Parts: sequence; C-alpha cells; structure tokens
Amino acid sequence: MVDDASALPTLDDADRDAVQAWVRKQGLGSDVTDVAPLTGGTQNIVVHLRIDGRPMVLRRPPLHPRPTSDKTMLREIAVLRTLAGTDVPHPGFIAGCDDLDVLGVVFYLMEEVDGFNPGNEVAAPYVSHPEMRHRVGLSYAASLARLGDVAWEGSPLAAIRKPGSFLERQVPQFLGLLESYRHDGYDPATMPADELARWLNDNRPADGEPGIMHGDAHLNNVLLHRERPELAAFIDWEMCTVGDPLLDLGWMMVCWPSGINTINAGAELASLGGLATRAELLDAYLAASGRTADALDWYVALACFKLGIVIEGTWSRYLAGRANREAGERLHESAVGLLELGTRVAKGDNPFE
Repeated sequence: MVDDASALPTLDDADRDAVQAWVRKQGLGSDVTDVAPLTGGTQNIVVHLRIDGRPMVLRRPPLHPRPTSDKTMLREIAVLRTLAGTDVPHPGFIAGCDDLDVLGVVFYLMEEVDGFNPGNEVAAPYVSHPEMRHRVGLSYAASLARLGDVAWEGSPLAAIRKPGSFLERQVPQFLGLLESYRHDGYDPATMPADELARWLNDNRPADGEPGIMHGDAHLNNVLLHRERPELAAFIDWEMCTVGDPLLDLGWMMVCWPSGINTINAGAELASLGGLATRAELLDAYLAASGRTADALDWYVALACFKLGIVIEGTWSRYLAGRANREAGERLHESAVGLLELGTRVAKGDNPFE
C-alpha cells in the first residue's frame, strides 16, 4: 500500500490529452479534468477524473505492462458488461478502449462508487457502531453468493470461458504458474506445494453448476457503503471467470481477517474488532445462494493453494530485482503459511472452522 497519493502513477499531460481526444471521438464529452491517482491495488493504475464535470474512474495496466495486461483489461470489461443491470454491487461500465494507438494499452472508464476500502480507511459510523462492522460482513457474503447465481450464458464473459472441467485444471494450472517463477535466484521447490497438490487431485469433487466467480474475494477488493452496513461494490475483477463459485466461498473463508489472518485483508476494519465469524459468513452465503457446501474443506484447501502460489510471484520478482523487498518478504511468508494451512485442512485439521 502507498499512503502518499502523490507517489502513485497517474496520467501525464500527454496521456490526458490522448484520453480527451478519445473521449470526444466516442461522444462521451469534451473536457477531461481533475485527474488524480487513487490508492488501492498495486497491479494496475486506477485514476479518478471528470468528463464535463461527471466523476469517473479510469483503469489501465501498470506503467510496465505484463504480457497478459491487455487481456486482463478486456476480461474486466467483459465482467462489468455482464453484470450490468444485476443486483451484484459493482462499478457501472461506461466505455472501453482497445485501440493501442491511444495509450498503448487497453483501458476503460467506469462509474465512481461512493464507498471506502476497508484496507485503507474506515468510515466514522463503523468506528462508532460495532454492529455495523458485524453486519457488513454478512452483506459481503450474501453479495458474493448472488454473484455466483448471475445468469452468464450468452454474455460477454461467456465468450472468454474456457471449455472443459474448471476444477480439473486448477492444480496443473497453478503448479505451472509456480514453475514459471523459476530463475537463477528462485527455485519453486522451496514452496511446500506437492503434498497439498496431490491431495487436491485425489479428492477433487465433481464439477457443480458453473457460475461467475470473482476470483480474489477479500476485503481489500471491495468498497463498503459509508452510512449503512452494506457492500457498495466488488472491485479488482482481474481474476474473474466463469467457474465454480464455491471457490470464492473458500477464498472468502481463508482471507477473512478474524482469528487466523492470512493476508491482512481489510486491515483497518479488522483492527476495530467485532467482525462476523466465519461460521456466520458461511450461513449468510448459503442462505443467499442455491448451492450446498458439502466439500467446503476441499475448496478452502484449494483457495490456500492458489492464493499462496499467486502471491509467491512477488517474492520471485524481488529475487530477480523487479519488486520491493519488504513486499516480497511479507508475501513470501504469507504464501508459505497459506500452503501449510491448506495442508492442515487436507489432513482434517481445519483452523478456519
């Protein structure tokens, strides 16, 4: 997290002019003003701006895009277009640009959401009223359940859905991701992944009814209403797909910052205490969805496995001289801890219950 907003990347004058020309060409307005960076995720650039006085948010890849950055932006555009008109809290999609002559990358505009990120701040009513901190978690869980029930067939997101069994490809896909980190300074064998990978493959449940899943559901990837204990929006949709929504449930259970705090998500809110328990989150999720969670331990273990491997990438990049040491060391510790927790769950010792 970067506390000084002035240190965050934004649009320089040339980029602002390019966006303004594109905005005019699209008939969205005339003048782009009040450009300012927003705090939040570290993987992409998020900028607040106004078009003819109307507040919006622009999201684009980082200054040094990854090979998949444009594909990720197109995925996020497909997600927001698919969710339009549903009761799942999300930023409204305005327009997207896949013309690389504008900024050199794919980007899009979305509606500004009036809410706060509980990893960065806490609105005053939540500080004063513990009941709000408790109830907002139940709203978050129910909203996540509703996401999994959104009709997706024939939608923009359906067009990028991979064929075949979602669950069957998870372990090979993420073992492959771990192997992709290999370089002279990093050996994937240092991660305790093999035992958990075998258990996940040997105990994989049958694929259930497919649905939309956020893919990275935790309290750093949401905005909460300031005045009432409700989710204002899910954000950071870069890992969203059509898959098994019960993995989102397992991910939520793993990342919930109560008791065992695996990744310190929602740190500012969690520091005040009074959050709903994991058991209450589970009840709220199941009450709002048409799904059952008979194999919940498997999804919890898979969430530990996937999340641990994803965040280990920062440690590998640090060892290659491409990431911050503090972030690399912190996330490496969390990654190892997640795989160890997943292995405990696989052995029947579920610390999240």
